Amino acid sequence: MASETSTVTALDAQILREWMDRHEDLIVIDVRSAAEFEAQHIRGSYNVPLPLLSEHTDELAARLGKRVVLVCQSGVRAEQARQRLGTAGIDTALVLTGGVPGFASAGGEVVRGAQRWDLERQVRMAAGTLVVGGLLAGKFVSPKLRLLAGAIGTGLTFSAATNTCAMGNMLSKMPWNKTAAEPTAESAIRQLPAA
Repeated sequence: MASETSTVTALDAQILREWMDRHEDLIVIDVRSAAEFEAQHIRGSYNVPLPLLSEHTDELAARLGKRVVLVCQSGVRAEQARQRLGTAGIDTALVLTGGVPGFASAGGEVVRGAQRWDLERQVRMAAGTLVVGGLLAGKFVSPKLRLLAGAIGTGLTFSAATNTCAMGNMLSKMPWNKTAAEPTAESAIRQLPAA
């Protein structure tokens, strides 16, 4: 009977803490927005937001070595980044289990800045508000407005099925999610140590 081989793609926060002390060639890339990075990030990590990584995957991959750990809030965006880097030949990248909050909970050293809601919480609030608003408007204004709740539900289902989030992408462009230090492709690539 042939055994199936599986590729390890996740890394526990405690192991990352140990690696940070032992491996100088370790690169931790935070793929969240600059605002999320500014609010809290792992000390020594580099901010390369997922849209920027997706647009410049090959250029970024050329700067990376073999020991790459990708982080975000929960692991969803980091997994998307891992898959993108895999297409560019970086097939050893790992995703931090539990994201930045999990690392902080495990006693990892994080840098805290201006506090704001993380993007995933903003998505839940916006989706919930739109669903409730659509249902109330359907009851008191016009039954057709219930379609708003259905549209949001459909969008959330599509988001889960495709592992993408259009609402999150829209919310990330809002003024309260922007910082003065939003990285450009050039600054994101330049900040990384050469492989």
